[in-house]
Amino acid sequence: MMPVLIASDHGGFSLKEKLILFFNKKGIKVKDLGPFDEERCDYPGFAYDLAEKISKGKFKRGILICKSGIGNSIVANRLPGVRAALSSNVKIAKLSRMHNDSNVLVLGSLFVSPDLAKKIAMAWLNTEFEGGRHKRRLMQIREIEKKIRSRR
Repeated sequence: MMPVLIASDHGGFSLKEKLILFFNKKGIKVKDLGPFDEERCDYPGFAYDLAEKISKGKFKRGILICKSGIGNSIVANRLPGVRAALSSNVKIAKLSRMHNDSNVLVLGSLFVSPDLAKKIAMAWLNTEFEGGRHKRRLMQIREIEKKIRSRR
């Protein structure tokens, strides 16, 4: 199984570290893209680094954590092929996989406890994309991405 990427900013650092320990105990391989301490830092660089690796197909899935999750979502969803889903409960995480084939899970450390974050992450990792009518919609998103790229 390909490792799951994970990154945060200072506001998500503690939750990131707890998720990494949890994943290690579960035997889930994780590649930590930082930061590596709680020193104040800016989220855009970390979010971009993770999303770029997903966009280029180097990794299949990643998890981003900041205080609200909004900033990371905005950055990650700027890259083609990235479908970042801000999830505050298990149902949203599952639906993001089933219907949207999300490949980046975004968590807000102010809104999810470590225990809830573990449940959300496991549900997200273990839920498959349903395909069917949802696949047609993903193709429409890809067409929109192509239009945007062709304007540049």
